[in-house]
Amino acid sequence: MNEISRHIGDKIRMYRKVRGMTLKQLADIIHKSRATVSKYETGEITLDVETLFEISQALHVNLNQLTDYQPPLALPEPLLPGVTRKSPFFEARRLYFYFYDGRYKRLKDGIIDIYEQKEKPGDYEASLSISAVTPTGRSSEVYYSGKVIYSDMLIRFSFVNQCNTLEEDLLYIFNPLEIRDSTCGLLCGISSADLMPCAFKCLVSLTPREHTDAFKEQLLINKHDIRKWQKLNMFLVDNREV
Repeated sequence: MNEISRHIGDKIRMYRKVRGMTLKQLADIIHKSRATVSKYETGEITLDVETLFEISQALHVNLNQLTDYQPPLALPEPLLPGVTRKSPFFEARRLYFYFYDGRYKRLKDGIIDIYEQKEKPGDYEASLSISAVTPTGRSSEVYYSGKVIYSDMLIRFSFVNQCNTLEEDLLYIFNPLEIRDSTCGLLCGISSADLMPCAFKCLVSLTPREHTDAFKEQLLINKHDIRKWQKLNMFLVDNREV
């Protein structure tokens, strides 16, 4: 099966579910059968540009949000003597995102996909999906899209909730110059659960991480963090249990 068609199909299914739309409802809007739309989502049928545009209009998303496929990155070639390579976080096109939500006492995770704008080389956009659990224990996904700005020290993501454009979030991560698998960061914005201001210590990794107790400890604010921030005269709310 064509990887690009499968990727586009996955995106169509994702945004359809975000909109609370059934297969039949989407099929009726674009004047196709339910079976045909189902095959679009599985990648069994390669979409033509006109139909793809109709689907993006029906789902209220930009066309590039459905066609943001990124081929697997090739292994980096050996460097010449005296030549340095950019941070792996600068070059990565998929990142794994983790934080601990003290309100529900749960470790949450997400995936950040980064892609360069075809019409503006050097400008980057990103999508973020976060696994969420409601107070009743029901699992769901929250989807965001936004932009990326790179600097020597920081990488800045600005995201907007796909279902509620009033909810905007900023994610800052350190851009380490040395080669390592993960880096720490800060997520701040408005909570999807109760629309209250919030900020989370987070970890962003080049590879998926297991939800172990030891990993959870890395995401909790510790005494070292508190001492460091007190020296900087920073306001802090601890997320540990009292």
